[in-house]
Amino acid sequence: MPKLKRQHTFEELFEEQEPDIVPIAEDDESAPSRTRGINLNAPTVLVLNASYEPLHVCSIKRAITLLMSDIAMRIEDKLDAFLHSPSTQIPVPSVIRLVKYVKRPPRFHIAFNRRNVFRRDNHVCQYCAKIGGDLTLDHVTPRSRGGRNAWDNIVTACRECNSKKRDRTPFEAKMKLVREPFAPKFVFSTAYGQAPKLDPAWEKYIGS
Repeated sequence: MPKLKRQHTFEELFEEQEPDIVPIAEDDESAPSRTRGINLNAPTVLVLNASYEPLHVCSIKRAITLLMSDIAMRIEDKLDAFLHSPSTQIPVPSVIRLVKYVKRPPRFHIAFNRRNVFRRDNHVCQYCAKIGGDLTLDHVTPRSRGGRNAWDNIVTACRECNSKKRDRTPFEAKMKLVREPFAPKFVFSTAYGQAPKLDPAWEKYIGS
């Protein structure tokens, strides 16, 4: 009888090292046109459990490894995105499903850091609604008033609004928040604890 493959744990499948490969730059003329700008280390692939339950968002590198090891199967691919080798091109997956059911970890954690605050706030100033630009982080309740470095007290702000608010509360500065800050909650874990950018193709699997 053929030897059965050992059942993998969640940690074994999705323990990713911090990225040490510089993603291909969009202006790198030596890169194939459809590969430019793809960050292989970013959490952009939704992983479904064997039961089709949303489980994790992993990097493209990890997803390709799971597919090539026959641990997962393709469900959805990204539109017009391919990885190239000298002899073949591989569609970049958007959604994959594990062949065997894996027990979920008890809690999912999104790391509190600058990058994830920007992602939560969609790179929008939470005072004037300006999109992008030279963004900073602002303490809603100033640190001089006991304001904490925490999800519910840090927002994305442009430098103009940050300077205008100074060491005051929004009420004192007569500045209204676009949205109250909050700790992001997801029904799945993510690579490096990084809040993912939700792909529209995931909607049918994660719901509203």
